[in-house]
Order: sequence, then structure tokens, then C-alpha cells
Amino acid sequence: MHNILAKFKVEMVGTTDDPADSLEHHAAIKESGLATKILPTLRPGHLYNIDNEGFAAYLEKLSKVSGVEIDNYSDLMLAMQSRVNFFHEMGCRASDIGMDVVVYEEYSPFEIDVIFNKAVTGKQLTQEEIDKYRTSLMVDLGIMYADKGWAVQYHMNALRNNNTAMFEALGADKGYDSISDAELARPLARLLNDLATEGKLAKTILYSVNPAHDDIITTMIGNFQGGIKGKIQHGSAWWFNDTKTGMEKQMISLANNGMLARFIGMLTDSRSFLSYPRHEYFRRIMVNLLANWVISGEFPNDFEKLSKIAKDISYYNARNFFEY
Repeated sequence: MHNILAKFKVEMVGTTDDPADSLEHHAAIKESGLATKILPTLRPGHLYNIDNEGFAAYLEKLSKVSGVEIDNYSDLMLAMQSRVNFFHEMGCRASDIGMDVVVYEEYSPFEIDVIFNKAVTGKQLTQEEIDKYRTSLMVDLGIMYADKGWAVQYHMNALRNNNTAMFEALGADKGYDSISDAELARPLARLLNDLATEGKLAKTILYSVNPAHDDIITTMIGNFQGGIKGKIQHGSAWWFNDTKTGMEKQMISLANNGMLARFIGMLTDSRSFLSYPRHEYFRRIMVNLLANWVISGEFPNDFEKLSKIAKDISYYNARNFFEY
């Protein structure tokens, strides 16, 4: 494994880690002398999915590791602040969340307390209650992330576990997921606006598995830029879209409606070590796209400028964005 990381000159790998994880393996890696930085990424999916069975049991686990007795939503936020602090000390500089449907529902603190109490006592929640809780959670966690200077990643609009028979036979994440056409623009704008209004909008990367959302995201990020270059990002073509066509479409959208030169480039599933060549695949597609624009007269034949754009997208923009 170490040789693979060295061969592909991997400087940093961001793992995905639950807030209740001990991160003991990260501590061991730090002591191993591995040249590649292996840093945790906070992924609070168990908290987000308040309607899942086992939510109350998960809170007990989180309470134990955080040292905070979780009796209400305010206690949950205290526990999460403790875990965010711990993750930060362990090198974490990013959070990630899968929001298959992006939601935004107006809520009051009293409502969130009632909803939280219903969930932990095993009572069934309405979809509106679930959406109110999720909105509150994303806002409150987003504020914590901004205070730490983290990057926030939203992966959106997957439609999961569509084949019930295969889900029951094999479980989740076995290839029976697809693209969702759920509404994105309005709830996403309201969520980002809430955080921006509070002055707590962290560096943010937006990924949608639906390619029809490319222009929505590219225009959306322009609403909330400021403070640092490329603060809000249209994330690279993800999942079903990390093909030549999908990558080109995402970059063309970004060039048309945003600023391609600030793009932080490709991501890959770092848990699959053989996926690292995907970055080379991306780089070839990206420079070919730039070259074709030069050939067609759509961009100046300025090698110095083109070289800087290609290098920034391939490396420097991401390096500066994550600040690892």
C-alpha cells in the first residue's frame, strides 16, 4: 500500500470517519512515518438519518466517546462540538455528508427539541419533522465547521436501494443506486444563505450525481463567493459522471458560468487504491479540453497561462483549498 501511495505521489488521503470513531488508526499512522498524510474527514451520516432504526443506540455511543450525556438536541450539539474539536486535533480539515435529497424547512429551536425527543423515544416522525431536523443539523454543524476553517462537502441527489429484493438479499451499496431528479436549487440556496447570513459559510464543495444540475450548481456558487479565492466549488463530475463526457460537461459548465481556473479538480474514492489513475484520466481530459479551445480560437494560445491553469486545477488549487 505504501508503495502505491508513493508511486502516484499521493500527498494526502482523506478518509471518511464517523463522529463516534476513536481515530486510533490515524494515531498509529502518524507514528508509522508514512510520507503520505492520512487525515480524517468527519461524516455525520448516522446523525443526519434521524429516521433510521438504531438512532437512539447511536446516540448512546456518541455520548460515551464525547463524555456528554445526550438528553436533548442542545446536548447533541455539545457532544458534536467536542468531537469536532477532537477531529481537528487529529488533523481533520473537512466534513462530508451525503444528502440524497437536499432539504430546507423553516424551524424553531422548540420544534427541534420536540422532534429529537420523539426520535429517541422511538416515535414515528413525519417527513416534515425529519426535514426540519436535518435543516437544523446542517446549519448548526456548518457553523462549527466554519469556525474551524474546514471545507464542507455535500454529495447530493443519489436515489439509493431501488431494487428491494436485492437490498434484502445483499444490503446497501451493492450497485442498485441511480440518479435522482429531486429538487435542488431552492433548498440548497436557502441552506447556504442561512450560513452566509450568519457569517458562517465554510469553504464548500457541491457535488450532484445528476448532470442536469451542472448549470444550477455553477451559477449557485457565484452567489456565495468571497473571502478566499474559489471558496465555493462546483465539485468534479462524480459517480455516474466521472466519464469523459461527464467530466467535459462539468468543466464546460464551470467555464461558461463560473471560473474554471479556480477549480480544485478531480476527486477519487481513496479507499480503493487502484482508483488513483482516475486522476491521470481526468488530467488528460482537462488539458485536451483546453487544447481544443485554443485550436478553435476560443482561448489564446498562451502556453504560460494555459500551463498555470492546468497545474492549478491538477494540484495547487486543491492544495491551497484544503490547507493540509
